[in-house]
Amino acid sequence: MKKIFFLSLVAASALNAATIKSITYKGLIHLSNDIANDISGLKIGDNLTEQSSNQAILNLYKQGYFKDIYIEENDGNVIINFKEKPTIAKLDIEGVVTNDKKAIDGILGIKQGQMYDGVGIKKAKERIRQFYEAKSYFDTVVDVKTVPLHGNENALQVIMTVNRGEKITIENVNLEGAKVLDYSDIEPAIANKEREFMGWMWGLNDGSVKIYELPNDPSKIKEEYLKKGYLDASVSNPYLNTYFDNYTADLTYYINEGEAYKVSSVSIEAPSELELNTDEIIKGFKLEKGDRLNSAWLRGDIEKLENIVADKGYAYVKVYPQTQKNETDHTVDIVYQVVPNDQVYIRNVIISGNDRTVDRVIRREMYLTEGNLYNRSDLVDSKNALKRSSYFEDVEITENRISKDQVDLEVKVKETSTGSITGGIGYGTSDGLLLNAGVSDTNVFGSGYKGSISVDKSDDTLSGNIGLTNPRVFDSEYSLGGNLFANDYEWDDYREKNYGASITGGRKLGRYVTAFLTYQIEQSKISGLDQFYKAAGYQNGTNLKSSLIPGITFNNTDDYYLPRSGIIAGTNFEYAGVGGDIEFVKNKTNFNYYFGLRDYIDYDLILRYKSNFGYIWNSDDAKLPINEKLFLGGIRSIRGYDNRSVTPKKAITINGTTKNIDTGGKIAFNNSAELSFPIIDRLKMRGVLFFDYGMIGDDSLNEIKRYSTGAGIEWLTPIGPLQLIYAKALNDKPGDDTSSFEFSIGRRF
Repeated sequence: MKKIFFLSLVAASALNAATIKSITYKGLIHLSNDIANDISGLKIGDNLTEQSSNQAILNLYKQGYFKDIYIEENDGNVIINFKEKPTIAKLDIEGVVTNDKKAIDGILGIKQGQMYDGVGIKKAKERIRQFYEAKSYFDTVVDVKTVPLHGNENALQVIMTVNRGEKITIENVNLEGAKVLDYSDIEPAIANKEREFMGWMWGLNDGSVKIYELPNDPSKIKEEYLKKGYLDASVSNPYLNTYFDNYTADLTYYINEGEAYKVSSVSIEAPSELELNTDEIIKGFKLEKGDRLNSAWLRGDIEKLENIVADKGYAYVKVYPQTQKNETDHTVDIVYQVVPNDQVYIRNVIISGNDRTVDRVIRREMYLTEGNLYNRSDLVDSKNALKRSSYFEDVEITENRISKDQVDLEVKVKETSTGSITGGIGYGTSDGLLLNAGVSDTNVFGSGYKGSISVDKSDDTLSGNIGLTNPRVFDSEYSLGGNLFANDYEWDDYREKNYGASITGGRKLGRYVTAFLTYQIEQSKISGLDQFYKAAGYQNGTNLKSSLIPGITFNNTDDYYLPRSGIIAGTNFEYAGVGGDIEFVKNKTNFNYYFGLRDYIDYDLILRYKSNFGYIWNSDDAKLPINEKLFLGGIRSIRGYDNRSVTPKKAITINGTTKNIDTGGKIAFNNSAELSFPIIDRLKMRGVLFFDYGMIGDDSLNEIKRYSTGAGIEWLTPIGPLQLIYAKALNDKPGDDTSSFEFSIGRRF
């Protein structure tokens, strides 16, 4: 700039306020003459003065294209000379791996085709250094070399050579002055941790310094003290003592713990118009009188109180906890001050992101709509209902305040693949190769209809099923669906064929409960029964079953495929004998419980418990076909055992020959305990550990008991949820059919 300004002064001093007759540009490439005229501010007929020439140079220089500009004048003819900055014709980054190069390209701030600028290059070097510091590499050096391309000084090849620094590893985290808490207490909360043995393994701490998290760690340590009631605790800034001879470091915090405080009283101050039963609310708080103060419990109680008030329409309620410390006896009085602000009504409900699903399918799951008084529980229930529908990968409901008493709800949905494929492959000593496949869609053409087709095939079996259900007929609380099925089982000693249809009507009873009634008609034909089955009471022939199945279900989970909270439960009774020639009563009951631990341990663990129970009442066992009996085994009951392979067996002896035949059970129970944990969050991939246990019998659950354990992968893929399971049967007996590997696509976790 000084050089340019100096040149302009030399030229201007000789001008002596000459009148401009013409303006000529030399060396101009990136700007047209007309644009340069507009930018410079010089016009024919004006006087060229020292001030106007300097201003013209400054205006042009600000465009960023030029490294030198000067003005010449001869008898009113003005010549503006430019020397443009060279262009980056080629940009090479050397010394980095491919993945790093892609990331660096996105943050560099310079690219091929831009003007070469020293300031921009300096910033790019700093960004590369910061990029590696964020990955715990320090002392990274970036050398920049410029080479004229093909001898053209205006076209440069820029070569940035990166010499990545070394990782600094934290060997020790020292808490000087700490007595109540030690490193193991704060380790889950802080980002900068000690290196563990074999820390390079997934799930272990490698001790890398996370430089940008260091300023936040002291507050996280103090929060751990506040959870223990130490209100006066203070934590110093981090002191990182680095040993550059081996690139290790010791991290030290100086701590003054103080004393723990207990809660001496809890009260609520709220306007009378809220009509709060404060005594009952306080009874529901986790933090009570006499407890040691816990900041996490305090925040939870604040949220609970805010939700209670927000359910009365006060969307923007604030609860301020006022704590009065008594330093003599180390107690604290807590007063929750409620500021409700104004009641809020819903003005508009705006839906976005539903490229496939029609708006009405979304709106019918909303418990808040235009004109309603705001209610936070209704808002949460609306979100969970949409997520339970299986139509969406994610749902967000944003509150956009319009005025002091109006709010718009923006429902942002991210649709998921509702069409799914289920499949399995295995091998059994009796059935040979086992295959099953199915195609289903829980949101056919975005209408909310549920449809499915499935086929199972083995050496001895072929079965199929087609179903279609409208869960909300005319967007009402009623549902209607139908099903067609056919099965062909070719067992070693007999063949069984059945086909039939069913129709189901249902109605929602509140937000979580649905009652339904199914009518099913089925014809079964059994042929080729050997003498052992005949001796056991089973006969060849055709049977017609006509049955009614009333039932009820409950579901308040927060997601369809991967619930983290809530219960799925249901029971139904099949009354066979409404016509036909088979009579029995069969009960099927299920109970699933989901409990996420993220709010308690700051890690996304999910505990699951799943159980199923079945029982058959029948006055004449001889008239109960084997296909109506109960069986266990497979991915839906006891993993590690083949499908339907866990069953009572009956020894039949004829002419000195004894054979064990599978008879099925009349009472069965199976349950599973599972622990689901994240593996790769960005890929929505999780791991699962499980233990399965089941019992089955003809008269008692104690007849047959089997259990297994194993591990698997749960992955929400673009084509649906995928499960890969490895299971180990723990107490298999001679004659049991076991399998180690199972998988499915489309089944909820």
